[in-house]
Amino acid sequence: MQHDNRQEQPLWAPSAQAAAASNMMAFIGLVKERHGLSLASYDALHGWSVANPGLFWDAVWDFTGVIGDKGARILTGAEKMPGAGFFPDARLNFAENLLRGEGSEIALHFNNEGERREPITRATLRRDVARFASVLKSWGVKEGDRVAAFMPNCPETIIAMLAAASIGAVFSSCSPDFGAKGVLDRFGQIAPKVLVACDGYRYAGKVLSAHDRLAEIVAGLPGLEHVAVVPFIGEGPKGLAKAHDWNALLAAAPEGELSFARLPFAHPLYIMYSSGTTGIPKCIVHSAGGTLLQHLKEHRLHCDLKPGETLFYFTTCGWMMWNWLVSGLAAGATLALYDGSPFHPSARVLFDYIGAVKIGVFGTSAKFIDAVKKSGLKPRETHDLASMRMILSTGSPLVPESFDFVYEDIKNDVALCSISGGTDIISCFVLGSPLLPVWRGEIQAKGLGMAVEVWDDEGRPVTGEKGELVCTRPFPSMPIGFWNDADGAKYRAAYFERFPGVWCHGDFAEITPHGGIVIHGRSDATLNPGGVRIGTAEIYAQVEQLPEVQEALAIGQDWQGDVRVVLFVVMREGHALDEAMERRIRERIRSGASPRHVPAKIVAVADIPRTKSGKITELAVRDIVHGREVKNREALANPEALALYRDLPELQS
Repeated sequence: MQHDNRQEQPLWAPSAQAAAASNMMAFIGLVKERHGLSLASYDALHGWSVANPGLFWDAVWDFTGVIGDKGARILTGAEKMPGAGFFPDARLNFAENLLRGEGSEIALHFNNEGERREPITRATLRRDVARFASVLKSWGVKEGDRVAAFMPNCPETIIAMLAAASIGAVFSSCSPDFGAKGVLDRFGQIAPKVLVACDGYRYAGKVLSAHDRLAEIVAGLPGLEHVAVVPFIGEGPKGLAKAHDWNALLAAAPEGELSFARLPFAHPLYIMYSSGTTGIPKCIVHSAGGTLLQHLKEHRLHCDLKPGETLFYFTTCGWMMWNWLVSGLAAGATLALYDGSPFHPSARVLFDYIGAVKIGVFGTSAKFIDAVKKSGLKPRETHDLASMRMILSTGSPLVPESFDFVYEDIKNDVALCSISGGTDIISCFVLGSPLLPVWRGEIQAKGLGMAVEVWDDEGRPVTGEKGELVCTRPFPSMPIGFWNDADGAKYRAAYFERFPGVWCHGDFAEITPHGGIVIHGRSDATLNPGGVRIGTAEIYAQVEQLPEVQEALAIGQDWQGDVRVVLFVVMREGHALDEAMERRIRERIRSGASPRHVPAKIVAVADIPRTKSGKITELAVRDIVHGREVKNREALANPEALALYRDLPELQS
């Protein structure tokens, strides 16, 4: 395919046979059987799903085989947002739906920087969940109590979550790279009764003990009654207060039948945390039914997951993609878990994993794809990727050049699905479809049942223009509220203040002529030089294609009654930001984006601050540049990087 016709032709399209055999086509068949509708395209199915939410979600429940009592009513208060009620008479248990099947099929693989454990079967997973559930019950854990985890992405974390969910307890997790204050900023708000924690973890070949931080965390949670310590690095509890050894707990637990508390659809399942640096994290509460149904829809219909297929996502337990990944069990998938650096012992490690356990759906971040490209690795030439039929990418916008790299140097016959949503909805607003082609630089589709539009500042829907990504109708995975927000004021202010009665997500987006979506960055990080809104992702898409530039971050600096664009760059080893390089950067941005995108100032820095989930933090840098305090440094993986941006002489003139 020549470069000049990439915009006229899709990069990939499903075969007619694959589309016909997809779960989505089977779902269209169910809709036809029930309602006499012949929905001939994805657009027609999406239009029907948002116009008839009660009928659509009822069909999703039945098609995906939700275990539970559905009840008579599907949707009440459909015009209320927030306030709609999905399946108000239903009773179900989240863990029961994930633990379907008790045989020798593999449930979990685990890989820790290239070292793989023995796979865990569905029968073994169910047995260990039963054992830890009996431990939790013996400790007095009941419906609504909080069980928190300070853990790597390993099988024990999933066992703990499922055991808590089987009882009706509420689960919340952080990854072990969090500092003690970051953990306490989160768990301190929700007062867990039980903490499941690792003694340490491995990253980039180093063994890192968590014991000192764990002691500080336990001391800072006065309502905590028990700590189950997983000996991940072999240290164990080491005299920690209230602590028990995980292995000893499971070994001593009585063998018994696992029971499931069937609870209302809206019963709380997870507490997630906003990752912003503007204050103490918001505690976002998600329901068991809403999470389950939305994830089943996304896995079974959008990802076309089939029983026995292997699903992978590179994530930590501090990111919502962990929760999304784990739900793959409900679709009958095998999960491939990974913990540690995705580049240790080399950039090959995750591609080795694909071939070793036959991963079908491979999920990662846009930054990982860019880093593999810059490493010079061409997995298509070096690895067995025959099993992989879909690549998912999220975390930040996937630039058009990364689409090219995937098809040229990873695999040419693969569905590349950029996806976007967030912690706020524990799912996606826009994602892939097995019925649609992949266009360069575009997310394929709006999610089924998600009434997604892009609005201008006056609240008018626009196509081919940038604006706010909104959702105009209720959906099941909306939060049931924020923790300690009894009147719902903080919840409403977070999503419904900009456009009353409409979910405003905070993404700066655009709907393309193909019906695809491009995300241009977060709305609160958009730049406004001369009063024109510019998405930071549009700048990164240009400058990060230069081989000399490792990474970039752009902010708007208040300057002489206007805003000027400031670009910070981390140069690759052996390269410097000199006048010639500055000219190249400006010319690349001018020709690839527009003259308005060209930065007034370009400054070289040694590091870029990022959140624990790997997202760069424009807002924190903007605050530092303007002399404002960054209130929640514990949300950052590398808060020391902020000092690089304070009182820079280059920004004083």
